[in-house]
Amino acid sequence: MGKIIAVTNQKGGVGKTTTSVNLAASLVATHRKVLLIDMDPQGNATMGSGVDKHALERSSYDVLTGATDIRDAIVKAEQAGYDLLPANADLTAAEVELLQMPQRERRLREALNSINGRYDFILIDCPPSLNMLTLNALVAAQSVIIPMQCEYYALEGLTALVSTIEDVRDNLNPFLKIEGLLRTMYDPRNRLAGDVTAQLSKHFGDKLYRTVIPRNIRLAEAPSHGQPALVYDKSSRGAKAYLALAGEMLRREEMATASA
Repeated sequence: MGKIIAVTNQKGGVGKTTTSVNLAASLVATHRKVLLIDMDPQGNATMGSGVDKHALERSSYDVLTGATDIRDAIVKAEQAGYDLLPANADLTAAEVELLQMPQRERRLREALNSINGRYDFILIDCPPSLNMLTLNALVAAQSVIIPMQCEYYALEGLTALVSTIEDVRDNLNPFLKIEGLLRTMYDPRNRLAGDVTAQLSKHFGDKLYRTVIPRNIRLAEAPSHGQPALVYDKSSRGAKAYLALAGEMLRREEMATASA
């Protein structure tokens, strides 16, 4: 199976969905086969991929509850170039239904077994809370990308998230690790950004991506057009930043493989 990465942070508005959609598109641009899984009932990754969340025949809800096979629920995000397991508000009901189900934390992982080997990367866009949907993502994933803004409260939330990742690793998924921390909406003129970066570098070392995602109007506009920034305006600073992130990830992969 390809690499499965959960994109998560329990704090909202930090760029999880923006990162999921644009990183997926950037990895496709490097000729990788990518599946993006929308695990957020808001369905923003679905809409941002050009798929109407109100017109879905099947969704991640149906996969989690066992109503359909994941292979039948996956659709093509035509302009973006990746495959998508879409989501909409139905997913809210899965929260309650999963509580009654056996192996409730492993439903997504079990579903992914049937597409073993089909993709180079599987990215999971998580909801902005540490709930059963996020837990399913963390149990299914091999690693976690944490998008975060460089502000004081972000560091407090990060401590709780790292603790959750450690708990999941100890009890449910021994292979889970932090893939990287990504600074989003980054403004180098902001002194706090420099202070937070110094703290992140001190505590996480090379887990902190060198690539930063700037505040960029094109990144903000692209979802309303149902497109990743790379399709909406490939010359924008935001699109170039996510391409750089994909490149940094792939170089890390190559280095890890070479040293293994």
